[in-house]
Amino acid sequence: MYHFRPFRNADPPLIAEIWRDQPPQRGLMQLVTPAILEQLVFSKPYFDPQGLVLAFDGDSVVGFVHAGFGANDEQTDFDTSMGTTYQLMLRADNRNEELADELLRRAEDYLRDRGAKVLYGGGIRPFNAFYLGLYGGSELPGVLVSDPVLGAACLRNGYHEIDRVQILQLELARFRPPVTRSQRQLRRELSSRENYCPPAQSRWEAYTIGDFERLRFSLTAANGPSLAQVDFWDIEPLSTYRGVATAGMFDLRVTDERRRHGLATFLLAGAFERLRNRGIVLVEAQTMQHNAPALALYAKLGFTKVDEGVVYRKESL
Repeated sequence: MYHFRPFRNADPPLIAEIWRDQPPQRGLMQLVTPAILEQLVFSKPYFDPQGLVLAFDGDSVVGFVHAGFGANDEQTDFDTSMGTTYQLMLRADNRNEELADELLRRAEDYLRDRGAKVLYGGGIRPFNAFYLGLYGGSELPGVLVSDPVLGAACLRNGYHEIDRVQILQLELARFRPPVTRSQRQLRRELSSRENYCPPAQSRWEAYTIGDFERLRFSLTAANGPSLAQVDFWDIEPLSTYRGVATAGMFDLRVTDERRRHGLATFLLAGAFERLRNRGIVLVEAQTMQHNAPALALYAKLGFTKVDEGVVYRKESL
């Protein structure tokens, strides 16, 4: 007979034990330690012990579930009207549907008790409060298709798939910048800038990614405002665990009036050259499967799909 209780301060070793017992996945930092979990999860200012529930069989921990919230529209705080189950993990000898469903139910109860009207399965922006650097890659991808527990539990309990995330990688050694007349013209017109660990653009960004090593590349014309910019981060500790120096790309933006003029291609070509000079081997990015312009850009630059995530949603009763 299983019994359940919320997180206590002495629990990080128990959670790390369950985490290390998961089957190998490309997007999972498997050799996690209590110290890493403390840094990337439990020390967050919005971490609520009631949202993390442990399951026991006698005195032995056999699983856990972690539910929480994402950012509001202003990116200043979290929004309790929508919540997500970030992680659901079971020990190999207790990997059964009954236990998974009960843990998911307890996660849902926590979210509903705090006002959630819509429930999600998996972390994805703006539900990116926890587990960056431990799960997914350049961003949180919902639920990885290789995840053995959470996705199946969502489907059994009334969630439906609303979208998929394409996880893409580019080997910088194979990258060749496009040489076209328009790209040469942009080189004459625009100046590029590199900003190491730029200030966070919102309170939520400071909470979620502000402590990681980041680089921002931007384009300007004649000392004017930024016309395009893109951010990268070091995907740590997952990058070190894989043994390949990887930069995660996010927040690629081009001003509306300069879209479809080759600025994104020009910006990324320069950024990739500088990253390669810094010793980066891979660049990883992700986008939704229906974002045709982004997928076309990544394909043109030589990215290939390496993994996939699923976003699940359920209307709260």
